Amino acid sequence: MLQFKNYARPDTAEEAYELLRKGRMNRVLGGGVWLRLQDRRISTMIDLSNLGLDQIEETPDSFVIGAMVTLHELERHVAFNEATGNVFRDAVQDVVGVQMRNCATVGGSVFGRFGFSDVLTSLLALDTEIELVGAGIVSLATFASMPYERDILTHVIVHKHDYAANFQALRNSATDFPVLNVCAAAWGGAWHVTVGARPCRARLVEGDRLGLPLEFTDEELDASCSRLAELPMSGNMRGSERYRRHLARELGRRAIRVAAGLDPIPASTFTPAPRTVCSGDLHDAEGPKTGEGDN
Repeated sequence: MLQFKNYARPDTAEEAYELLRKGRMNRVLGGGVWLRLQDRRISTMIDLSNLGLDQIEETPDSFVIGAMVTLHELERHVAFNEATGNVFRDAVQDVVGVQMRNCATVGGSVFGRFGFSDVLTSLLALDTEIELVGAGIVSLATFASMPYERDILTHVIVHKHDYAANFQALRNSATDFPVLNVCAAAWGGAWHVTVGARPCRARLVEGDRLGLPLEFTDEELDASCSRLAELPMSGNMRGSERYRRHLARELGRRAIRVAAGLDPIPASTFTPAPRTVCSGDLHDAEGPKTGEGDN
């Protein structure tokens, strides 16, 4: 059971940061999706909902996303998704369900750097920075490799480019954690590919390490996808290390080819099951009669 002794709702990010640094057992409350599932005692719970961090601001060169913006709000933001190849929308559409995505926040998902995170994988392939109260503005790639620090994330900043991007993931069942996920994005004259759910946190591969020109041959693509499969990986209940290496190669190839316009955008992996209407009559349970709509 989650228990906390004190509850604080500061009015400024600086005040929240000071409260966090005061006690080793103090914690920040964002969406609270994963925190409330934990069995722990917290000295002071710091609620960020008074800080005005629930807005998405579009500037001439970037999207500034408040840490308290929910996954579903950003998933539905037309301008952001159109500008970034819909990778965020595609990444979170199978995250449990809309009810959870209306609670989980962008800031909490990014700051947690969870190994299974589709959010981190999608944003890491873009030109993304984050703003921290203590450390200031750092690139998401730098932050993803940093150790955990007692800091507060206030904004996620995605810079605008002419993105060509695509997100791919494989799940054992709909809404499950991914076995592996990949996001590929071409911007700034180069390809940027992230591989997540390895099952550790997402890793960005770009530049010479990826070795993929904007216009590539099949041989160059094969070599780059083999490099993705060489990332550190391990096995767990969802898949073996060998299987994940295979997926990194194949999902990487698919994401890059779709982003490059060489393959069509694939249809959704999962199709909703047809509704069954049961009103106590066996004939009704078989489905609507001819000409009737499904209400």
